[in-house]
Amino acid sequence: MSFKRIDSPGSIVPLIVLLFAITFPVFGQDALTVSADSGCIQKDLPDVIRQALHKPPKNKPAESGSLLLLPIIGSNPATGFMIGVGGQYAYKMAGSSLYSNFSGSVQFTTKSQLIIMLKNSVYTKNNKIYLNGDWRYLIYSQSTYGLGTTAPEGGVLDYQYNLYGTETTDDSLTQPMKFNFARIHQSVSFKIKEGFYAGLGLYYDSYFKIKDEKLRTIAPDTFWTSHYLYNQEYGFSTSRYDVIALNVNLVYDTRDNMVNPYKGIYAMASWRGGFKFLGNRQNSSYYQLEWRSFHGLSKSNPRHLLSFWLMGNFSPDGDLPYLVLPALAYDQRGRSGRGYTQGRFRGANMVYGEAEYRFPISRCGGILGGVLFVNGTTANNHALSLDLFESVKPGYGVGLRIMADKRSRMNLAVDLGFGEKSFGFYLAATETF
Repeated sequence: MSFKRIDSPGSIVPLIVLLFAITFPVFGQDALTVSADSGCIQKDLPDVIRQALHKPPKNKPAESGSLLLLPIIGSNPATGFMIGVGGQYAYKMAGSSLYSNFSGSVQFTTKSQLIIMLKNSVYTKNNKIYLNGDWRYLIYSQSTYGLGTTAPEGGVLDYQYNLYGTETTDDSLTQPMKFNFARIHQSVSFKIKEGFYAGLGLYYDSYFKIKDEKLRTIAPDTFWTSHYLYNQEYGFSTSRYDVIALNVNLVYDTRDNMVNPYKGIYAMASWRGGFKFLGNRQNSSYYQLEWRSFHGLSKSNPRHLLSFWLMGNFSPDGDLPYLVLPALAYDQRGRSGRGYTQGRFRGANMVYGEAEYRFPISRCGGILGGVLFVNGTTANNHALSLDLFESVKPGYGVGLRIMADKRSRMNLAVDLGFGEKSFGFYLAATETF
């Protein structure tokens, strides 16, 4: 779960967040051997703290869960000053070989924003059923740039600004919006054979009290925004829209640990159908493909590995209203596109890929690790005849990992990402994918 995502130049998350996390951890733990042939015994933050206090190791039974609580303190131009709390609970169901995970956060900002998120990834007894959910409620503000990975170049704001003879930049071409957002995405999948699951779900997204801040529709001082023109073109409201869809999915999961995998594959194929009988304005379809794989590079230390993430989101032009279209960092965990602001790229079709090299920093049994990553995003724009892969926006960066709970492998993650004319600072619990 990402506790804080800072994407704008000049934004700062105080290091007090990390210091609080180190000072006030709440974890379950027991001894864990990193590798049978290395002889290393993995340590975590509670071990280090108890050792510093000259206290003996505290052991808990393997069935007990691991709880991580973090204060959220930060500031950026989109939210102003932010304060809140986030937490994550990882545990094993009786008879399950895999960890389940609940995460959530509540955040308040000086710009009168409220952000509430709750997510679940749960394996039941004997891994027979897999539950996956994403629940959110936001009173929020966020800028959009238009559709496609060339946006805002060639977009509606670029055209209007050039008409006025004004020099344009990406920052001047943002389209600020305010809206309330409610989401309930919940699916249940049943084991059909080892590693394979098939299931159904219900997906509900509602955007309401939408305020398109640059929009002006009264002549002579007219100013058209991408959100307004797109929704007008395809017959959607510009002030509120709701989409409710049935979901069918297939999942293949051989990861050894969903919190922080050292090996295995996660693959998912999903289709959502938004039908009129469910209350939608029109029928719609949304297809999603996802692949994650983890490949060890060392027999003596499994924290040394390569990992890959690929996502594809596809919808027919005009099936969905503007803000429901696939967008960067709109995945369930909000973790794609490090180096760019959330929603920076959007389109009816979007493909995203990332590769990450994960490695230990501390010597045998240490708590520190690091990552190097690269990513790429491509999105289409039908109005400009821009197809997928005609424009790909790269990102890259570096990160630090601190082992917070050795048994569930829960890490504190601090990342710095760079994109084209953009950068981001990220503080999170668990890995990006």
